[in-house]
Amino acid sequence: MSHVFLVGAMGAGKSTVGRLLANRLGMPFVDLDDLVVEESGMPVDRLFAERGEQAFRSLETEALEAVCGREDAVVATGGGVVCRERNRELLTSSGVVVWLRVGPDESLSRIGDTSSRPMLGAEPSVRAHSLIDERTPHYRSLSDVTVDTDGIDAGEVARRVDDALRAVGAQGGSL
Repeated sequence: MSHVFLVGAMGAGKSTVGRLLANRLGMPFVDLDDLVVEESGMPVDRLFAERGEQAFRSLETEALEAVCGREDAVVATGGGVVCRERNRELLTSSGVVVWLRVGPDESLSRIGDTSSRPMLGAEPSVRAHSLIDERTPHYRSLSDVTVDTDGIDAGEVARRVDDALRAVGAQGGSL
């Protein structure tokens, strides 16, 4: 087995599915945002407000580098982790990348209160569509496995990811 990186837009279910998937696979679970919060000593929205997105992204890259050097785990990434070339290199060289694909309307529905989501700003609907449009080419190019999540509960998504990972492994993948 290798690291299993879950990528996708906010609200795709990366953290929730990640915990379920880790349990199914008997692997540890790591949430990159939790590592950034631990390192910075502040919640993500406050980190963005006080230090800016670039400070967050730098801490995110450091957290990803650290995770890649540890035992294999299921890793929930932040939605924007794919925006940095270094992160893309780490993801593809250190494990299997699973894109949990979600549409912008479903994403916003799952998020609910967007006040703690600094990337969504004052116009969450417009920004959610824009972020997904901007990041989709990266998600698509990086992913070894893609699982659609719209209208599907987290348990079923975890099962589908598990099945897809087993299929990739059966075809000579690095699992």
